[in-house]
Amino acid sequence: MRIGRDLPLISAWMNDPAVAAYWHLAGPPVVTALHLRTQLSAGGRSVPCLGVLDGTPIGYWEIYRADLDPLARHYLARPHDTGIHLLIGRAADRGRGLGSALLEAITRLILDRRPACTRVIAEPDIRNAPSISAFLRAGFHVLGEVDLPGKRAALMVRERVPRHAR
Repeated sequence: MRIGRDLPLISAWMNDPAVAAYWHLAGPPVVTALHLRTQLSAGGRSVPCLGVLDGTPIGYWEIYRADLDPLARHYLARPHDTGIHLLIGRAADRGRGLGSALLEAITRLILDRRPACTRVIAEPDIRNAPSISAFLRAGFHVLGEVDLPGKRAALMVRERVPRHAR
């Protein structure tokens, strides 16, 4: 993700009512820019990404160190727990199974590329049924609910499958 190139698109997505209800980044582009700059300046603890399929931007996600995030105060964090936030940008791309496919691919990539990470964490808003459903279809399960700033979240996890169990 590059702010200079991607800010107008990501800001537009953040202003879509279906996205704004859960990301809380609606407003002028400066609101989104501040969030993106924070992600980029996290010293490698967060990686903001723009997803492109067949040359068309389809989504935005953040891969972050959940064990180093304030989220870790709300569950029994393990070293190197990695979190993921995901949004599908265009309304036409939602509800087609793209979210679960992306979550499956991103989660596999995280677990393959980060050997010290034994699980991937997510905390979608409990009101966001399509997101929770996508995480469930991608192999996550619900650990419980947690109160986070601005939302009540479903704490979800996908564990690394031991190689001998594959």
